[in-house]
Amino acid sequence: MTQMNNLEKERTFLMMKPDGVVRGLTGEVLKRIDRVGLKIVALKMFWATREQIDEHYPKDDGWLKRIGQKTKVNYDRYGLDINTLGTDDDKKIGLMVRGWLLDYLTSAPMIKMIIEGPHSVDLVRKMAGNTIPSQAEMGTIRGDFSVDSAAFANRDQRAIFNIIHASETPDEANHEIKFWFGPEEIFEYEKVEESTYKIKKTQ
Repeated sequence: MTQMNNLEKERTFLMMKPDGVVRGLTGEVLKRIDRVGLKIVALKMFWATREQIDEHYPKDDGWLKRIGQKTKVNYDRYGLDINTLGTDDDKKIGLMVRGWLLDYLTSAPMIKMIIEGPHSVDLVRKMAGNTIPSQAEMGTIRGDFSVDSAAFANRDQRAIFNIIHASETPDEANHEIKFWFGPEEIFEYEKVEESTYKIKKTQ
């Protein structure tokens, strides 16, 4: 397979989080994926276990410290006292936030999917918008539909409700696809526009 064909078949992982599902935003997200020309090759509703989400998120010190540092920045930005968490240690705060994520992502059903197409990782991230809803541009999924605030989430000591998760890199996408789907759950098919394009090329 050529490099270009690999690019055309690039796959990414997207997961509708509990707030996206219970707010009835699944159809809107699917419509946006279809409208931009990407292909959904796997789709399933499920209720995640705590063990599954625990395996989904990294546990290394670097990731935990980065999450802790981001949380401290948000506390400072919104005038919140970091001492309410009982620690100012980056790793301990990261572990706390990770626990909030486990609580959040096991609170209701979610929808997981694999999306295929050129630059699918970058395109889906662009469609999703910034993970902090107040910083997500209008026209993105989070910018248009998320009303949650990092300030509220930090104050309430919970995860921010930002509708979806999307893989950040091709390597992360490959890992998440293998973790959440078996090969038998992924479908190969041609969209109408793909067939039409091939017919035109042969004329």
